[in-house]
Amino acid sequence: MKLNDLIARIPHTGGSAAEIAGIVYDSRKAKAGTLFVCLVGAWADGHTYAQSAYDNGCRAFLCEHTVNLPADAVQILTPDTRAALAVIGADFYGNPAEQLHLIGITGTKGKTTTALLTAAILSESGLPCAYIGSNGVNIAGEHEATANTTPESLELHRLFRKMLDAGIHHCVLEVSSQALRHNRVDGVPFEAVAFTNLSEDHIGPGEHPDFADYKAAKRRLFAEYNARVMVYNADDDASDYMRQGFAGQQISFGIDRAADYRAEGLGQYRSETALGVTFTCRHGGTATPVQVMSPGAFSASDALCAIALCGAFGVAPERCAAVLAHTTVQGRFEVVEGLPGRTFIVDYSHNGLSLTSALKTLRAYAPRKLICVFGSVGERTQLRRRELAEASSAYADFSILTSDNPDHEDPAAITAEIAQHMAPGAPYKIVVDRAEAIREAVTMTQPGDIVLFAGKGHEDYQLINGVKTPFVERDIIRSVCKEMQV
Repeated sequence: MKLNDLIARIPHTGGSAAEIAGIVYDSRKAKAGTLFVCLVGAWADGHTYAQSAYDNGCRAFLCEHTVNLPADAVQILTPDTRAALAVIGADFYGNPAEQLHLIGITGTKGKTTTALLTAAILSESGLPCAYIGSNGVNIAGEHEATANTTPESLELHRLFRKMLDAGIHHCVLEVSSQALRHNRVDGVPFEAVAFTNLSEDHIGPGEHPDFADYKAAKRRLFAEYNARVMVYNADDDASDYMRQGFAGQQISFGIDRAADYRAEGLGQYRSETALGVTFTCRHGGTATPVQVMSPGAFSASDALCAIALCGAFGVAPERCAAVLAHTTVQGRFEVVEGLPGRTFIVDYSHNGLSLTSALKTLRAYAPRKLICVFGSVGERTQLRRRELAEASSAYADFSILTSDNPDHEDPAAITAEIAQHMAPGAPYKIVVDRAEAIREAVTMTQPGDIVLFAGKGHEDYQLINGVKTPFVERDIIRSVCKEMQV
């Protein structure tokens, strides 16, 4: 594709008839024939890597300001390289999103579960559906890992093209506040959008400066993308804010308040392979029994959201219920089979609010002892560590403080800081090495105990000093259990 054609729809100065074979924003991937886009992020400025891209053979650059490069480098200037990337990425891949039915889900909690449940229901209802989010990418059974919940715009359009090539015409994606803030989904023609809930999160260095900014970023999905339908949580007071100005059809779901899709008669069940919740879904004069393979009212809320979204595509609640009865979500209240009478749960609860919710939910199953294994991510707000400590102090019978993606921070220092916030008298132990912490938790259990391994969820790594080291929590749990049964 000619460079002049590629930049035709963005504001710019400069130009060239050079042929562009690829677009990159990582200088390590730059080579002859590529366009290097100087993205400006929270921690790094792509302009500082332009020379490296040049050294790797690149001669075309999209910049917000001129860069000191040799004279044979073509520099195209545009006011916002992130906004520009969303446009040129779509054009480079032939605007595949225009041929897809796209569903975007945002909110503080529940995005992953809701999205995966929605994708499963649609796929099993004859509408093959891809997924993009925290658990990676799934296109026709082929999985890809992602660096972000919502990939950069260029990656999104590559994935959209891959879907079409695979014969997939529906896609559900988690839309993070950072994606909305940094233009990753600009121009994406969402057909349906959903709001799960809102609480304070992702506030701090490199994220949002305050709650108002976080909230406003979420609202962009409903205010600026002209979707056909909006599904929202009637139980969440922030829904009124999110709904303002949305011109399409609005569909509500809820438990405590009147809604188009409402859950009544919440109950719980426990089996060898799952902790779950049951309820009756009332919609349009019908009453449909629903069983969800994860516990708690929030699981019912996530399932309702998925049912409402699928309803917007013609799938009846009873069909949704049939799929929900056997669908699990990796890393979201995932039960790991191990020892008789014990229940081991892997969950992504990584802040105070989600950990509190998880532990209170597990309390309802009356465990003999509730054990919580958790840590706190490095290089994030210090408030999170206090809130996690307070949650486990209040609701767990015993806590094991350990490592969780410390990155460039000292994991021992992080766990020591968490310990300072544990309530007086709350029993706990520090085991910095997470594999050893898992072993400690499993070996101390007795029949009737529930252990919550919080924070890692679906992740298959530990982030240490900027390097992702393989780490699969469920595999370690199974291995320890096997050793104990020998």
